[in-house]
Amino acid sequence: MTDYELSESSARRRMRSRYDRPRYSVSWVALILGLTASCFGMIYLSRFLFPVSTETAPWQLSADAKNAYVVAIVLDYTHDGDLANAVQRLVDLRLPVDDPIQAVADIACQLATSPYISTNSGVDAVRAMIQFYKLQNKSGCADDLPLVSNNQPMVVTLILPTPTLLPPPTKTPEPNIFIPENTPAPTRTPFVPPTAPPASFELVVANTFCDTALSGIIEVRVINRNGVELPAQPIRVRWDNGSNTFYTGLKPERGLGYADYQMEQGRAYTIEMPALSNPSTTPLTATPCFTDNNQPAILSYRVVFREG
Repeated sequence: MTDYELSESSARRRMRSRYDRPRYSVSWVALILGLTASCFGMIYLSRFLFPVSTETAPWQLSADAKNAYVVAIVLDYTHDGDLANAVQRLVDLRLPVDDPIQAVADIACQLATSPYISTNSGVDAVRAMIQFYKLQNKSGCADDLPLVSNNQPMVVTLILPTPTLLPPPTKTPEPNIFIPENTPAPTRTPFVPPTAPPASFELVVANTFCDTALSGIIEVRVINRNGVELPAQPIRVRWDNGSNTFYTGLKPERGLGYADYQMEQGRAYTIEMPALSNPSTTPLTATPCFTDNNQPAILSYRVVFREG
């Protein structure tokens, strides 16, 4: 074979090897760019075009939580007297009974025949529910239970023994008792009044924050010893010439132990759980503030009451 033929054969082999190389059907750069664009597209769709709400609506609560929510609605009605608002809240709860007032009577019956009325607050709550549905001409099994249907305090009659009269003093002269001049006078132990029983709850957290969306708000949470939120708990705020009582559990999307109050600018408040905690020692003052973005707002507070 001549040199010319050898060179021509080598040239053919080189041409075939060029076309025989493996081909890659995937471009890694294009794949990465496509995945990145898809991720940003999904985030944009989920957050702006089709946002998914994570808040819990009242009708999505469990059966026990719904009962606590109904108690909070009735207790709030006893203070503001807004029947239309109370009925609308009951309708939003989507109770199994078509009549929301009768649903309150049925729930009161369940609570009145359970350990719920083992405490004074439970008895008072059921009594408030009885009064609520009786005003709307409804009835339930709780009407016949003497523990909760009788709203009068128990009267106890004490039978005291007849006192025995002392005999009149005789005319016998009293003996002369010699008392030395340096004898000290007897000391009397001062009377110490009994201390009040310890409060059931204590204020453990009172933080401040500044937010234009939550301007001048007192956010309250009530929890037990294990950190579980407690609904239908009374919260009272006081100021110079007034007060207001509201209850936890009326905004279940924020938590069953949550409640809030809108302050007025320049006014100072004290907060407490009536008959369950001591009032706050430091006033909560609605003073102007500025957010991190230098936006004006009213100072807000986060308060936590914990069971002692």
